[in-house]
Amino acid sequence: MARTVLSSPTQEVIIGFDQPFVMIGERINPTNRPKFSKELKDGNYWRVVKEAKRQVEAGAQVLDVNVGVPLSDEAKIMSEVIALLQTEVQCPLVIDSSVKPALESGLEAYQGRPLVNSVTGEEESLEFVLPLIAKHDCAVVAISNDDTGISEDPDVRFEVAKRIVERAADHGIKAEDVVVDPLVMPVGAINSAGRDVFRLVRRLREELGVNTTCGASNVAFGLPNRHTVHNAFLPMLQAAGMTSAILNVYDEGLVPAIKAGDMLAGNDPDCANWINANRPKPAPGEAVGGRRGGGRRVGRGGRGRRG
Repeated sequence: MARTVLSSPTQEVIIGFDQPFVMIGERINPTNRPKFSKELKDGNYWRVVKEAKRQVEAGAQVLDVNVGVPLSDEAKIMSEVIALLQTEVQCPLVIDSSVKPALESGLEAYQGRPLVNSVTGEEESLEFVLPLIAKHDCAVVAISNDDTGISEDPDVRFEVAKRIVERAADHGIKAEDVVVDPLVMPVGAINSAGRDVFRLVRRLREELGVNTTCGASNVAFGLPNRHTVHNAFLPMLQAAGMTSAILNVYDEGLVPAIKAGDMLAGNDPDCANWINANRPKPAPGEAVGGRRGGGRRVGRGGRGRRG
Protein backbone atom coordinates (compact mmCIF):
# COMPACT_ATOMS: atom_id res chain seq x y z
CA MET A 1 0.00 0.00 0.00
CA ALA A 2 1.57 3.28 -1.16
CA ARG A 3 2.50 5.73 1.58
CA THR A 4 4.27 8.87 0.41
CA VAL A 5 5.92 10.48 3.44
CA LEU A 6 6.50 14.24 3.40
CA SER A 7 8.01 16.15 6.29
CA SER A 8 9.16 19.48 7.65
CA PRO A 9 11.42 19.85 10.71
CA THR A 10 8.36 19.56 12.98
CA GLN A 11 5.57 17.84 11.06
CA GLU A 12 4.97 14.74 8.95
CA VAL A 13 2.19 14.27 6.39
CA ILE A 14 1.46 10.94 4.71
CA ILE A 15 -0.27 10.67 1.35
CA GLY A 16 -1.74 7.19 1.21
CA PHE A 17 -4.64 4.95 0.28
CA ASP A 18 -5.66 4.56 3.93
CA GLN A 19 -5.01 8.19 4.90
CA PRO A 20 -7.19 11.30 4.91
CA PHE A 21 -7.11 13.17 1.60
CA VAL A 22 -4.18 15.60 1.53
CA MET A 23 -5.07 19.17 0.56
CA ILE A 24 -2.14 21.02 -1.04
CA GLY A 25 -2.66 24.78 -1.02
CA GLU A 26 -2.13 26.39 -4.42
CA ARG A 27 -2.05 30.09 -3.56
CA ILE A 28 1.71 30.72 -3.36
CA ASN A 29 1.84 31.27 -7.10
CA PRO A 30 2.36 34.58 -8.94
CA THR A 31 0.71 33.50 -12.21
CA ASN A 32 -1.63 36.26 -13.43
CA ARG A 33 -0.91 38.26 -10.23
CA PRO A 34 1.22 41.27 -11.26
CA LYS A 35 1.58 42.76 -7.77
CA PHE A 36 2.69 39.42 -6.33
CA SER A 37 5.14 38.96 -9.22
CA LYS A 38 6.72 42.37 -8.62
CA GLU A 39 7.01 41.73 -4.90
CA LEU A 40 8.80 38.43 -5.47
CA LYS A 41 11.16 40.02 -7.98
CA ASP A 42 11.94 42.77 -5.44
CA GLY A 43 12.60 40.26 -2.65
CA ASN A 44 9.46 41.32 -0.78
CA TYR A 45 7.91 38.16 0.67
CA TRP A 46 5.18 39.45 3.01
CA ARG A 47 2.41 38.10 0.75
CA VAL A 48 4.06 34.66 0.66
CA VAL A 49 3.92 34.44 4.45
CA LYS A 50 0.34 35.78 4.55
CA GLU A 51 -0.88 33.23 1.98
CA ALA A 52 0.96 30.41 3.75
CA LYS A 53 -0.57 31.12 7.15
CA ARG A 54 -4.08 31.69 5.77
CA GLN A 55 -4.04 28.43 3.81
CA VAL A 56 -2.88 26.39 6.79
CA GLU A 57 -5.59 28.00 8.91
CA ALA A 58 -8.16 27.17 6.23
CA GLY A 59 -7.18 23.48 6.23
CA ALA A 60 -4.22 22.93 3.89
CA GLN A 61 -1.85 20.21 5.15
CA VAL A 62 0.88 20.92 2.54
CA LEU A 63 1.71 24.10 0.60
CA ASP A 64 2.78 24.32 -3.03
CA VAL A 65 5.50 26.96 -3.54
CA ASN A 66 5.77 28.40 -7.05
CA VAL A 67 7.84 31.60 -7.40
CA GLY A 68 8.32 31.60 -11.16
CA VAL A 69 8.49 35.19 -12.38
CA PRO A 70 9.86 35.95 -15.87
CA LEU A 71 13.27 37.67 -15.94
CA SER A 72 13.87 37.03 -12.24
CA ASP A 73 16.49 35.02 -10.36
CA GLU A 74 14.12 32.17 -9.57
CA ALA A 75 16.80 30.06 -7.89
CA LYS A 76 17.58 32.84 -5.40
CA ILE A 77 13.92 33.60 -4.72
CA MET A 78 13.09 29.91 -4.24
CA SER A 79 15.86 29.30 -1.69
CA GLU A 80 14.93 32.45 0.25
CA VAL A 81 11.21 31.69 0.24
CA ILE A 82 11.68 28.06 1.27
CA ALA A 83 13.96 29.07 4.15
CA LEU A 84 11.51 31.79 5.27
CA LEU A 85 8.42 29.60 5.10
CA GLN A 86 10.04 26.90 7.20
CA THR A 87 10.29 29.44 10.01
CA GLU A 88 6.68 30.62 9.59
CA VAL A 89 4.62 27.42 9.09
CA GLN A 90 5.13 23.87 10.27
CA CYS A 91 3.65 21.92 7.35
CA PRO A 92 5.67 20.26 4.55
CA LEU A 93 6.14 22.13 1.27
CA VAL A 94 6.04 21.38 -2.44
CA ILE A 95 8.93 22.82 -4.45
CA ASP A 96 7.21 23.75 -7.71
CA SER A 97 9.38 24.75 -10.66
CA SER A 98 10.40 23.65 -14.13
CA VAL A 99 13.75 25.45 -13.78
CA LYS A 100 16.59 23.17 -12.73
CA PRO A 101 18.60 25.76 -10.71
CA ALA A 102 15.41 26.70 -8.81
CA LEU A 103 14.71 23.06 -7.96
CA GLU A 104 18.32 22.57 -6.86
CA SER A 105 18.36 25.69 -4.66
CA GLY A 106 14.97 24.83 -3.16
CA LEU A 107 16.10 21.32 -2.31
CA GLU A 108 19.35 22.59 -0.78
CA ALA A 109 17.43 25.05 1.40
CA TYR A 110 14.72 22.60 2.48
CA GLN A 111 14.83 20.89 5.86
CA GLY A 112 12.90 17.64 5.82
CA ARG A 113 11.36 15.67 2.96
CA PRO A 114 9.54 17.77 0.35
CA LEU A 115 7.46 16.93 -2.70
CA VAL A 116 8.91 18.19 -5.99
CA ASN A 117 6.51 19.40 -8.67
CA SER A 118 7.27 17.98 -11.18
CA VAL A 119 8.72 15.53 -13.69
CA THR A 120 7.10 14.71 -17.03
CA GLY A 121 7.60 11.88 -19.49
CA GLU A 122 9.74 14.14 -21.70
CA GLU A 123 13.27 12.82 -21.94
CA GLU A 124 14.89 16.10 -20.94
CA SER A 125 12.73 16.31 -17.81
CA LEU A 126 13.40 12.70 -16.84
CA GLU A 127 17.13 13.20 -17.21
CA PHE A 128 17.44 16.26 -15.00
CA VAL A 129 14.69 15.78 -12.39
CA LEU A 130 14.97 12.11 -11.43
CA PRO A 131 18.66 12.28 -10.40
CA LEU A 132 17.77 15.23 -8.13
CA ILE A 133 14.97 13.25 -6.51
CA ALA A 134 17.30 10.29 -5.93
CA LYS A 135 20.06 12.53 -4.54
CA HIS A 136 17.78 14.26 -2.02
CA ASP A 137 15.63 11.20 -1.21
CA CYS A 138 12.35 13.03 -1.65
CA ALA A 139 9.06 12.52 -3.51
CA VAL A 140 8.05 13.79 -6.93
CA VAL A 141 4.88 14.59 -8.88
CA ALA A 142 4.84 12.77 -12.22
CA ILE A 143 2.75 14.55 -14.86
CA SER A 144 1.28 12.30 -17.54
CA ASN A 145 2.51 14.05 -20.67
CA ASP A 146 5.58 13.45 -22.79
CA ASP A 147 7.35 14.73 -25.90
CA THR A 148 4.16 14.24 -27.93
CA GLY A 149 2.20 16.56 -25.63
CA ILE A 150 -0.93 15.90 -23.59
CA SER A 151 -3.13 13.14 -24.95
CA GLU A 152 -6.90 13.27 -24.57
CA ASP A 153 -6.83 9.46 -24.40
CA PRO A 154 -6.61 8.37 -20.74
CA ASP A 155 -4.99 5.08 -21.74
CA VAL A 156 -2.11 6.97 -23.36
CA ARG A 157 -1.71 9.08 -20.22
CA PHE A 158 -1.61 5.86 -18.17
CA GLU A 159 1.25 4.52 -20.31
CA VAL A 160 3.19 7.77 -19.84
CA ALA A 161 2.75 7.51 -16.07
CA LYS A 162 3.86 3.89 -16.12
CA ARG A 163 7.00 4.81 -18.05
CA ILE A 164 7.87 7.54 -15.53
CA VAL A 165 7.42 5.13 -12.62
CA GLU A 166 9.70 2.60 -14.37
CA ARG A 167 12.36 5.23 -15.11
CA ALA A 168 12.19 6.41 -11.50
CA ALA A 169 12.85 2.84 -10.36
CA ASP A 170 16.03 2.84 -12.50
CA HIS A 171 17.27 5.64 -10.22
CA GLY A 172 16.31 3.77 -7.05
CA ILE A 173 13.15 5.84 -6.51
CA LYS A 174 10.31 3.76 -5.08
CA ALA A 175 6.85 3.82 -6.66
CA GLU A 176 5.45 5.14 -3.37
CA ASP A 177 7.54 8.28 -3.87
CA VAL A 178 6.05 8.98 -7.30
CA VAL A 179 2.74 10.83 -7.01
CA VAL A 180 1.07 10.76 -10.42
CA ASP A 181 -0.89 13.67 -11.84
CA PRO A 182 -3.17 12.07 -14.46
CA LEU A 183 -3.99 15.54 -15.86
CA VAL A 184 -7.50 16.82 -15.39
CA MET A 185 -8.99 18.19 -18.61
CA PRO A 186 -11.64 20.96 -18.63
CA VAL A 187 -15.07 19.38 -18.74
CA GLY A 188 -16.37 22.45 -20.59
CA ALA A 189 -14.19 21.47 -23.57
CA ILE A 190 -14.18 17.66 -23.21
CA ASN A 191 -17.49 16.30 -21.99
CA SER A 192 -15.96 12.99 -20.85
CA ALA A 193 -13.09 14.65 -18.91
CA GLY A 194 -14.49 13.82 -15.48
CA ARG A 195 -15.35 10.24 -16.32
CA ASP A 196 -11.96 9.73 -18.01
CA VAL A 197 -9.95 10.93 -15.02
CA PHE A 198 -11.98 8.81 -12.56
CA ARG A 199 -11.19 5.70 -14.62
CA LEU A 200 -7.54 6.67 -14.94
CA VAL A 201 -7.14 7.26 -11.19
CA ARG A 202 -8.54 3.78 -10.50
CA ARG A 203 -6.05 2.22 -12.94
CA LEU A 204 -3.11 4.12 -11.43
CA ARG A 205 -4.08 2.92 -7.97
CA GLU A 206 -4.90 -0.67 -8.83
CA GLU A 207 -2.28 -1.42 -11.51
CA LEU A 208 0.68 0.81 -10.56
CA GLY A 209 -0.02 1.14 -6.83
CA VAL A 210 0.83 4.86 -6.82
CA ASN A 211 -0.65 7.85 -5.07
CA THR A 212 -2.21 10.55 -7.19
CA THR A 213 -2.74 14.30 -7.26
CA CYS A 214 -4.01 16.93 -9.67
CA GLY A 215 -4.62 20.60 -10.25
CA ALA A 216 -8.28 20.35 -9.29
CA SER A 217 -9.37 23.75 -10.60
CA ASN A 218 -8.65 22.75 -14.23
CA VAL A 219 -11.87 20.76 -14.45
CA ALA A 220 -14.12 23.84 -14.29
CA PHE A 221 -11.99 26.15 -16.43
CA GLY A 222 -14.22 28.59 -18.32
CA LEU A 223 -17.38 27.61 -16.46
CA PRO A 224 -19.55 29.78 -14.21
CA ASN A 225 -19.86 29.01 -10.48
CA ARG A 226 -16.58 27.10 -10.54
CA HIS A 227 -16.33 26.47 -6.81
CA THR A 228 -19.57 24.45 -6.86
CA VAL A 229 -18.07 22.21 -9.56
CA HIS A 230 -14.92 21.79 -7.43
CA ASN A 231 -17.00 20.86 -4.38
CA ALA A 232 -18.65 18.04 -6.34
CA PHE A 233 -15.50 16.98 -8.19
CA LEU A 234 -13.15 16.46 -5.25
CA PRO A 235 -15.31 13.93 -3.34
CA MET A 236 -15.83 12.05 -6.62
CA LEU A 237 -12.05 11.93 -7.08
CA GLN A 238 -11.72 10.61 -3.52
CA ALA A 239 -14.24 7.88 -4.32
CA ALA A 240 -12.21 6.95 -7.41
CA GLY A 241 -9.07 6.63 -5.26
CA MET A 242 -7.22 9.93 -5.61
CA THR A 243 -5.20 10.69 -2.49
CA SER A 244 -4.28 14.39 -2.77
CA ALA A 245 -4.89 17.50 -4.85
CA ILE A 246 -3.49 20.97 -5.39
CA LEU A 247 -6.45 23.23 -4.75
CA ASN A 248 -7.83 26.47 -3.39
CA VAL A 249 -8.77 25.85 0.24
CA TYR A 250 -10.55 29.21 0.27
CA ASP A 251 -13.36 27.86 -1.95
CA GLU A 252 -16.51 27.99 0.16
CA GLY A 253 -17.57 24.53 1.26
CA LEU A 254 -14.60 22.70 -0.29
CA VAL A 255 -12.77 21.68 2.88
CA PRO A 256 -15.95 20.32 4.56
CA ALA A 257 -16.79 18.41 1.37
CA ILE A 258 -13.35 16.76 1.40
CA LYS A 259 -13.59 15.92 5.10
CA ALA A 260 -17.00 14.33 4.48
CA GLY A 261 -15.44 12.39 1.61
CA ASP A 262 -12.73 11.06 3.96
CA MET A 263 -15.39 9.87 6.37
CA LEU A 264 -17.48 8.17 3.68
CA ALA A 265 -14.36 6.52 2.19
CA GLY A 266 -13.51 5.01 5.58
CA ASN A 267 -10.40 7.16 6.05
CA ASP A 268 -11.68 8.94 9.16
CA PRO A 269 -11.76 6.27 11.91
CA ASP A 270 -14.76 6.67 14.25
CA CYS A 271 -15.59 9.86 12.27
CA ALA A 272 -13.28 11.63 14.71
CA ASN A 273 -12.01 14.32 12.32
CA TRP A 274 -15.54 15.10 11.12
CA ILE A 275 -16.91 15.31 14.65
CA ASN A 276 -14.04 17.52 15.84
CA ALA A 277 -14.41 19.83 12.84
CA ASN A 278 -18.15 20.18 13.40
CA ARG A 279 -18.28 20.29 17.19
CA PRO A 280 -20.26 23.34 18.37
CA LYS A 281 -18.00 26.06 19.70
CA PRO A 282 -18.51 26.98 23.37
CA ALA A 283 -20.51 30.13 23.96
CA PRO A 284 -18.65 33.06 25.52
CA GLY A 285 -17.91 32.23 29.15
CA GLU A 286 -18.73 28.55 28.65
CA ALA A 287 -16.09 25.92 29.32
CA VAL A 288 -15.52 22.92 27.06
CA GLY A 289 -18.18 20.33 27.93
CA GLY A 290 -20.97 22.89 28.14
CA ARG A 291 -20.54 24.14 31.73
CA ARG A 292 -20.25 27.86 32.36
CA GLY A 293 -17.47 29.03 34.59
CA GLY A 294 -18.27 30.19 38.13
CA GLY A 295 -21.48 29.70 40.10
CA ARG A 296 -22.69 26.56 41.82
CA ARG A 297 -22.44 23.01 40.51
CA VAL A 298 -25.60 20.98 40.09
CA GLY A 299 -25.75 17.52 41.62
CA ARG A 300 -27.55 14.45 40.29
CA GLY A 301 -30.77 15.40 41.94
CA GLY A 302 -30.75 18.76 40.21
CA ARG A 303 -30.26 20.71 43.46
CA GLY A 304 -27.34 23.03 43.85
CA ARG A 305 -24.42 22.06 46.05
CA ARG A 306 -22.22 24.62 47.62
CA GLY A 307 -18.67 24.70 46.31
